[in-house]
Amino acid sequence: MKAIVFERLGGPEVMELQDVPDPVPADDEVLVEIEAVGVNFRDVYERLEDDYGAAAPAIMGIEGGGTTAAGERLAWAHGSKSYAERAAVKRGATVPIPDGVETDVAVAALLQGMTAHYLVFDSYPIEDGDWVLVNAAAGGVGLMLTQLAKLRGGRVIAITSTEDKARLVREAGADHVIGYDSFVEQTVELSGGGVAAVYDGVGKTTFAPGFRALRPYGRMILYGGSSGEPDPMEWRELSDGSIYVQRPTLRTYTRTPELLRERAAALFALVESGDLKVRIGGRYPLADARRAHEDLEARKTTGKLLLVP
Repeated sequence: MKAIVFERLGGPEVMELQDVPDPVPADDEVLVEIEAVGVNFRDVYERLEDDYGAAAPAIMGIEGGGTTAAGERLAWAHGSKSYAERAAVKRGATVPIPDGVETDVAVAALLQGMTAHYLVFDSYPIEDGDWVLVNAAAGGVGLMLTQLAKLRGGRVIAITSTEDKARLVREAGADHVIGYDSFVEQTVELSGGGVAAVYDGVGKTTFAPGFRALRPYGRMILYGGSSGEPDPMEWRELSDGSIYVQRPTLRTYTRTPELLRERAAALFALVESGDLKVRIGGRYPLADARRAHEDLEARKTTGKLLLVP
């Protein structure tokens, strides 16, 4: 079969399309003919950093979906070796795709959608009328987070970097869309004194100033770091406003097969009902995985990127 392999750590150029042996599933695994592969920023880290994911040489990727020989349609957000035509995935890591959801939509929704879901329903359960700030709002998580926040009755201030991205975020329901320049001052003014929560998937460049956008008892929620990990902070800084900080992970919120399937079912129900729109920002042939990474790192994309074997 064909798969994307990285032979060494480095930039997108280390990714190669190779012929590799078909996977042989273990007793707790299921063999899936892959129809769509999810591309995520963590895949960038996998080829850049030691010990982040599989050690080179290895097949990349953790997200995908497809059909088994028995006709089951399954998707997964935490598998392995997913940049391929076929994968052996642990049964406990898979979720069934309902009849009303296309496979590519399920793959596009699963990891980032479940992330948005726990952020809005658990990390800070938005209450009616709450102001929240969403960074990188035109990304895969950001667009779904904005929609879910509105479903909860929240009022959303969204940050994007271009007018084209701003248009998409307005369509998702954001109340205000602003740029990164002077975002703290704008957020405080628009919210009337500060937001209840900052949902930060950017990290280094936005984390420290984001504290000043919070109201008293506000929550700073760092769920990603596309610009790098934030600088160390002095914990006494939290005393100004009695601020809460969380660094959540999807793995915690889906740490058992039961929690995973419960979260995925709730997400897919919102997709089926039309309450949550999933934007697929680009479909790339598997052979063009390098270009997908280049576009992702250059911030040229919106929504979710998929590879199609």
